[in-house]
Amino acid sequence: MPTRSLPERSEITIVGGGIVGVTIAHELAKRGEDVTVIEKRFIGSGSTFRCGTGIRQQFNDEANVRTMKRSVELWRKYSEEYGFSFEQTGYLFLLYDDDEVEEFKRNIAIQNRFGVPTRLITSEEAKEIVPLIDISEVIAASWNPTDGKADPFYATAAFALNAERFGAKLVEYTEVKDFIVENGKIKGLKTNWGVIRTGTVINATNAWAKLINAMAGIGVKIPIEPYKHQAVITQPIKRGSIKPMVISFKYGHAYLTQTAHGGIVGGVGYELGPTYDLSPTYEFMREVSYYFTKIVPALRELLILRTWAGYYAKTPDSNPTIGKIEELDDYYIAAGFSGHGFMMAPAVAEMMAELVTKGRTDLPVNWYDPYRFERGELRGQALQMG
Repeated sequence: MPTRSLPERSEITIVGGGIVGVTIAHELAKRGEDVTVIEKRFIGSGSTFRCGTGIRQQFNDEANVRTMKRSVELWRKYSEEYGFSFEQTGYLFLLYDDDEVEEFKRNIAIQNRFGVPTRLITSEEAKEIVPLIDISEVIAASWNPTDGKADPFYATAAFALNAERFGAKLVEYTEVKDFIVENGKIKGLKTNWGVIRTGTVINATNAWAKLINAMAGIGVKIPIEPYKHQAVITQPIKRGSIKPMVISFKYGHAYLTQTAHGGIVGGVGYELGPTYDLSPTYEFMREVSYYFTKIVPALRELLILRTWAGYYAKTPDSNPTIGKIEELDDYYIAAGFSGHGFMMAPAVAEMMAELVTKGRTDLPVNWYDPYRFERGELRGQALQMG
């Protein structure tokens, strides 16, 4: 597993050891590249181990649907190869009025066009999928059985172990302090454990991406800010009671599902920031308790066992920034996932590995262009909850 031993040299260095950085290292190492991941704490310690487990293709634009369709294919492939659990238990979006139904019909049309089997179902059909939900106000639902969820701890560990098997080096408790740049070319990184000589750097630090960009001295404006989002897990109920991820925009932009251990995990759209503070708040507990019980009344009988906070590293359009930064030779970024990094990671890793090794990719990387903010070309807001 990861070490503290910093190599003297690495052809490619990834800053940030969350799921995105680890899967990029895995994909590059598979292709025979010399790659090192530098993580200032431990692998997965940022947003990854604080996420809500969900993996969905139900987005509202072509690029995210295509990216997530590929990501789901890779989640399925690697879960089978590496032995971690990826459950395709579906995503169920509860819809409460005609405007919401029309919006989701448009989303479903985009998803179907790219082979994602989402369909509009009745409230009664939604109740058959999750008998515990209250459908008294629900008029329809958007249902895709091939969406799913994975345990971030087991999945990240599996990718890390196999990245090392392919030759990647994962270095923990090592913090990047500065870049060594000569004539516009990266020559190395200064860390708290010394210098690593490198020619290519990938910024995969998500909530901390702007700090690494500042160290690199790049001038392009890439607005990524950390916003605090919180989650809860309850005491267990009968296993299999809530198999899919259940979403309600009407009730707090809430999401909830059941873990393998039987507890209900999820959150609502209560957001604070920009901030690096992760202290739990009473206001969130009050909102999550109210909204969860509006969706599933039986949850009012449960105790909340734990609450925690993590970061949505947000951009103005809730889409990540992925690509090459032209002002500094061989500097790349994959950050600002706005709550979608865990689900997107395998496809983003493939996208980034192709960019670094071939200079191009068939995946829709242009949608995530880091320069779109400077040009004032924001994308449509990515579909987001929690």
